[in-house]
Amino acid sequence: MRAGIIAAGRGERLARGGIRTPKPLVAVHDRPLIEHALDSIRAAGVGEVACIINEESAAVETHCRSRVADLALHFVHRTTPSSMESLFALAPHLAVDGTPFLLLTVDAIVAPAAMRDFVAAAARRPDADGVLAVSTFVDDEKPLRVTCDAGGRITALGDGAAESPLVTAGFYVLRPAVFDEIGAARAAGCTALRHFLGHLLARGHRLYGERVPKSVDVDRPEDVAVAEAFVRSGYRV
Repeated sequence: MRAGIIAAGRGERLARGGIRTPKPLVAVHDRPLIEHALDSIRAAGVGEVACIINEESAAVETHCRSRVADLALHFVHRTTPSSMESLFALAPHLAVDGTPFLLLTVDAIVAPAAMRDFVAAAARRPDADGVLAVSTFVDDEKPLRVTCDAGGRITALGDGAAESPLVTAGFYVLRPAVFDEIGAARAAGCTALRHFLGHLLARGHRLYGERVPKSVDVDRPEDVAVAEAFVRSGYRV
């Protein structure tokens, strides 16, 4: 399995709060977000990682090259208009041999053990086109809500799941076949990763939700303190 990290955002909400460090290098509990992401990838047993960063964040690659020796790292330097286009830019690195890949956003802090268990659970869904980590812990201004049936298959996303207690947790296992939808997703006007996931569901792709204990998104300055407390606690829920 390979992993992809979406880290091309500009961190505008952090910058408005006075944090102007490139978002992947924002420190949580004395370590940058990108290192927390790599920790969870290691825990899942993945050894090859492709990461997209924006064209102003070359320092992220420099940092990782100087500190990470046990993972095969590939960096894509591209400023994209959305998280969806960031995923599409990673396609050449992730759609290599038809096997599922792990995808995460750099701002999601998750217990490494939870990532390990999630990837193992996703492997037990051989018919899935995608498996989304879902949680009842809501720590996002605009959470993407998810409804699942008794077997875990996703039946609704977003507005159609407005009454569900489940929200996406910021990491996923997807099959490379989802990249066959790039043209259709663009034609449909999808402009974010959440829209692409909704597009996949509407097109009949088999998506499942797997429960995870908790993850914390770091989008605003106040989120840093929440994430630090989470890490200090040993990732206790």
